[in-house]
Amino acid sequence: MATIDQQFVEYIVKTLVNNPDKVKIDRTIDEKGVLLSLEVDPEDVGRIIGRRGATAQSIRTLLRALGTKNDARYNLKIINNDGFEGKEKADDTAADDSFASDEEAAEETSELAKKTRQELADLDDLDI
Repeated sequence: MATIDQQFVEYIVKTLVNNPDKVKIDRTIDEKGVLLSLEVDPEDVGRIIGRRGATAQSIRTLLRALGTKNDARYNLKIINNDGFEGKEKADDTAADDSFASDEEAAEETSELAKKTRQELADLDDLDI
């Protein structure tokens, strides 16, 4: 049986995601308070976090309000379950291609930096 805090977060999250049947919330209690671990379909993680974390922060704010009402401290942990474990590549050629594209990106950034510095220098020469 889910507690009121789990039901609350579940209701909010299920209205936001495309796959509401894959929403899972685990509840643990420790000395710091109540930790709600939220797990959603990998395709919905971005939707829950939102731009610059705005949606996740809003859910945490609502949880704090619920905590004030219930005299509890709530924390929300969003679990990333997309299966990606880091930057390691299984294929060595893919890693080599990645390295080459990194070098190209660095050169483009360098050219952009030179151009920007030149434009700023030209602006400094103007008498205003």
